Amino acid sequence: MSRRRRFKGRDVHGILLLNKPSGITSNDALQQVKRIYNAAKAGHTGALDPLATGMLPICLGEATKFSQFLLDADKRYQVTAQLGVRTDTSDSDGQVISRRPVSVTAEQLAALLPRFMGETMQVPSMYSALKHNGRPLYEYAREGVVVEREARPITIYDLKLLTFTGDSLSLDVHCSKGTYIRTLIDDLGELLGCGAHVVALHRSQVATYPAERMLTLEQLETLFARCKQAGTPPREQLDPLLLPMDTAVAALPEVNMSAIVASYVNQGQAVQVPGVPLEGFVRMTVGEEREFIGVGEIDDDGKVAPRRLVRIGGDEEDESA
Repeated sequence: MSRRRRFKGRDVHGILLLNKPSGITSNDALQQVKRIYNAAKAGHTGALDPLATGMLPICLGEATKFSQFLLDADKRYQVTAQLGVRTDTSDSDGQVISRRPVSVTAEQLAALLPRFMGETMQVPSMYSALKHNGRPLYEYAREGVVVEREARPITIYDLKLLTFTGDSLSLDVHCSKGTYIRTLIDDLGELLGCGAHVVALHRSQVATYPAERMLTLEQLETLFARCKQAGTPPREQLDPLLLPMDTAVAALPEVNMSAIVASYVNQGQAVQVPGVPLEGFVRMTVGEEREFIGVGEIDDDGKVAPRRLVRIGGDEEDESA
């Protein structure tokens, strides 16, 4: 009996800025991108709710090693909320749990919004993906089980009122990692005394990635189909759309080293490099070309210790993309 070859996909590395559509999960979007690129390995950097749209960085190949740095990055959202109606999920996908009259003025809003600015504590929603005993909270919520959640520190850097029409409002929110916009809207609704829930949510920025570099699934599918029809490898059009993997760690200080020093780093050894920071993570590059080789951390001896190294090479299993 012949042994069936195990499909592994293509060895492709980089970051795609996907403009996620509403109505699908972030994992569904990830799997579609992985299929289009025929990528052997892929991961996203911070889930968006099915209702939400906007920037979802998809890391392919070796770029997945640096996804945590994008998970930790600041985000910017535009959110539209309906006043007077509260739901169990704090968005329009949930069940209505209360209806109250709305008698909110623009002056009241202007007075309340500053309360959410700066460093605050936020209790995550029961319908979040946070884990409790290995299971996401939303699984407990769907079973009617309420789990005690500790408030977590978040930071709202900027909070602007975009529109207000009496029973609905739109906000622009610049926030730290771990901020739940649904919870922010629910808390605001309770302070206003009428309740509120999210009806639209768009993430316009992750870290410093430009919104104009986002691509939709439809654009990728169209490009893929055109290449197939023309008989050209889709990779020739798809791969140039990827951002370099080191853009995920662009905020880290750079430590540039010689090829000789880098050879020790690639063997897992900590090295002494002049002028490095006193502590923290660093972005390691080599030579005048500043080739990115990974992320290191300053150890107790002041040396650069490798933490995530780029390993590119090996045979590709499938060339169909």
